[in-house]
Formats: sequence, C-alpha cells, structure tokens
Amino acid sequence: MEDKNGKIWIGTDAGISVYDGKKFTKIHIPLPKNMPANKISNKQHSVFDIKQDKSGQLWFATINGVFIYDGKSFTHFKISESEGGFLSSNHNIEKILVDNAGNIWFGGRTNKGVFRYDGKILTSLKHNGDDWAWPALHDNKGNIWFSSWQGAYRYDGKTFTKIEALSTGTISPITRIVEDKKGNLWFGGGGRGICRFDGKSYACFTTKDGLRNNDVWNIFEDKSGNIWIGSRNTELCMYDGKTFTCF
Repeated sequence: MEDKNGKIWIGTDAGISVYDGKKFTKIHIPLPKNMPANKISNKQHSVFDIKQDKSGQLWFATINGVFIYDGKSFTHFKISESEGGFLSSNHNIEKILVDNAGNIWFGGRTNKGVFRYDGKILTSLKHNGDDWAWPALHDNKGNIWFSSWQGAYRYDGKTFTKIEALSTGTISPITRIVEDKKGNLWFGGGGRGICRFDGKSYACFTTKDGLRNNDVWNIFEDKSGNIWIGSRNTELCMYDGKTFTCF
C-alpha cells in the first residue's frame, strides 16, 4: 500500500517492510503482554492487508489481529468475537476497507459476517449467504461490495443482496472487485473469467474471448483505461475494451 507520503508498505509472513524510494526498513509489531503469539511457526508475523484511514493512521490485518499505527506506536484494535476480546489464530481478519465516509470494514474467512467501525462503535453485520465475506469496494453509488467463496454481495446500507448473475454453483468464489473510471464494476475469481457490470447487465469474458486463464486473482485499471488481469500461474492479460493482449 502507498501511504499519503509516498512510502510503500509491504505485508509479508515476517511482518512489515517499508520502502521510501531508496531503502527497505523492517518494522516489528509488538504484541500486547497478555496476548499470545500465533503458534504457526513460519507465519508468526503474517500481515494480510494494510489500509490508511482519512486521519492518516495505518491499519494492519495480521495473523495476530488488527493493529493501528499512528506513526509512532502500534495499538491493538480488539474485535470481541472470541474469548477475551482477542481474535484467535482461527479467527483472523484478512481484509480491511476504508469507505468514502471514513467507516472501516473488516472481514475474514473464519469470522461470522463482517464488522464496521465508524470511529466510535464497532458493529457486527450478518449477510444472507456465506458465514464470512471480504470487504472489497465502496462504489460511486454508495454501495459496499463484498467477496466470498459463495460469490459477490452488495450492501446498500440496509440490506445485503447476493449477485445471482455471477453464481457458478455452490462454490462460486469472487476474489477481486474493482470499479473503473466509467463506473463499470469488474469481478474476477472462481474460474468464471472476468465479468463486467455496466449498471444494467453482467457480461463475462473467458478464454473463448482471448483471456489466457479463467482463474482471475487481480484486476487493475491503468491511467489509459486499460484493464489488466492477473491470474494463476503468472498469466497476465490486458483488455483495451475490444481485445485481450496477453503476456
């Protein structure tokens, strides 16, 4: 993640590295004294996600829970779903989203539902589908989008709606959701290729259309409006709105 000062923050199994354009600096997240470290020996300091809130604080989703960094010190952010207020090694937050209003959303594969923090109150929300979901996107219409092994969900501030048009069966993973400059939403994951929602209908593109691999893991729009698609086995393709070019 690039912060507001241009530094690059990188989460690894060994903790955090920060790149300032010249050198890498390792940063260790100290655990609270009453909090036991995760017992997985080779991943004791895994960092899954990094986000910066509107005040400039950094939020880290780690194997040992969620931590806030104010530029000087780390604070453990308790999400009271497991005994003692600490997320156990089996209850990890893996994804963080800061929405346009400044709310912070949390989700992980071993948690029931999702969590929203408005700066004062932490709220647990249950959607009508899989037990868990990753917060993925706040679109320009105000909807919050979530991905999971069961597909994609849209939250309009009141209710969750599963996107049945993207369903491919009982196990129907969505791994990535992004919004392009034109307001189109793009979905990837689960071997469905890459799918586009223009506000009216869903259209999916697969290897039949020139995509190299249907198992999409990442989607990115460049400054020229091209859509870049990363998939398993280092497959990389670019979509210019008409054709796919693969590398």
